[in-house]
Amino acid sequence: MIQNDASILGLLMVVLALIFYTASLQGKFWQRLYNVIPPLLLCYFIPGLLNSFGVINGVESQLYPVVSKYFLPACLVLFTLGMDWHSLIRLGPKAIIAMLTGTIGIIIGGPLAILVVGSISPDTLAGEGADEVWRGLATIAGSWIGGGANQTALKEVFQPSDRLFSQMIAVDVLVAELWMALLIYGAGVASRIDTLFKANAQPIQDVQNQLANQQFENERTPKMKEYIYLAAMGFGASGLAHFLADIIAPYIGNNYPALTKFSLSSSFFWVVTISTTIGILLSTTPLRKLEFVGASKIGSVFLYVLIATIGMQMDLKAVMDNPGLFAIGIIWMSVHAIILIIVCRWLKIPFFFMAVGSQANMGGSASASVVAAAFHPSLAPVGVLLAILGYAVGTYGGYITALLMQWVSGMI
Repeated sequence: MIQNDASILGLLMVVLALIFYTASLQGKFWQRLYNVIPPLLLCYFIPGLLNSFGVINGVESQLYPVVSKYFLPACLVLFTLGMDWHSLIRLGPKAIIAMLTGTIGIIIGGPLAILVVGSISPDTLAGEGADEVWRGLATIAGSWIGGGANQTALKEVFQPSDRLFSQMIAVDVLVAELWMALLIYGAGVASRIDTLFKANAQPIQDVQNQLANQQFENERTPKMKEYIYLAAMGFGASGLAHFLADIIAPYIGNNYPALTKFSLSSSFFWVVTISTTIGILLSTTPLRKLEFVGASKIGSVFLYVLIATIGMQMDLKAVMDNPGLFAIGIIWMSVHAIILIIVCRWLKIPFFFMAVGSQANMGGSASASVVAAAFHPSLAPVGVLLAILGYAVGTYGGYITALLMQWVSGMI
């Protein structure tokens, strides 16, 4: 067993490098492998295998507490820093409606799925304290409205047990990747779906040209000082968030104990909320231009380190202990899909906006850009743009969903 955290971190970084390297290879074997097993899944599960087979001890390692404390808030700031409000407006209301409809579908679908499965199989929702199932599902809500950073934020707020969280990671990744596969298939028949929806897809071509020109005109090789600026934005905002949270959380806990059940006395809740808010505010200033020198790319590096440290806490033997959780995930996803399809059909929203808006919720910038690129490579920035909006609302929306799931669980 490797016990030195420096050695464990080195091992995890090598694992991530190998995954990204092999995913970039053009050989048929690797292409077929990653068509079946998404790279993101391996970023969780290979560290989980290392933990499950005793190569490392993820539970006792101090890597995750350090990474979640320092990298997570910085990651949220760097993702939301690039929010381009003018480009969002140019996308038109239908793009934003599709994305926010997907968010509403997640908020409604979580409590509804608990209600349905709980009425059929109450044992699926059995558990007390850190093993209360709604706590684990809260992390899926964060992931499905925003992404991995929001998921980790809500994990720290609601504190599910490591065993429960292992099960939730499996539900999250497997169900979400199944839905993404369906959307990518739909990209191949998008014209037929648009005909069914009676939607005009011409504005998408206009957006495609605008974003391609903007990226070409502004992207440049970053200078050393700009990397320092990015570090200052991420870690400076993180430091301020921790400073304010250490004041706000004890004050609420001491003076308003009734708010504890809403996790408002949790220091980490305020850390992630304040960090996200700072990122959104900075995106309205000239500092937003730091996105063109790699703000979201550095945020993505932080995110994948975070994912690996989450994965190394997983006990894969626990994943199938409660298969009913997969039923919750499938019903939840179905509610999201049904609401999205109904609204897009009603408002004649092109399938492109429906698919990318859904993935902006479900998988963040990585999978949203993949789905967007399935329509046309130059449309990938649209996925990133909507995903940044997902990161911005993910923690807030996930928190609301968690409270609703807690309420419904108490009724069963």
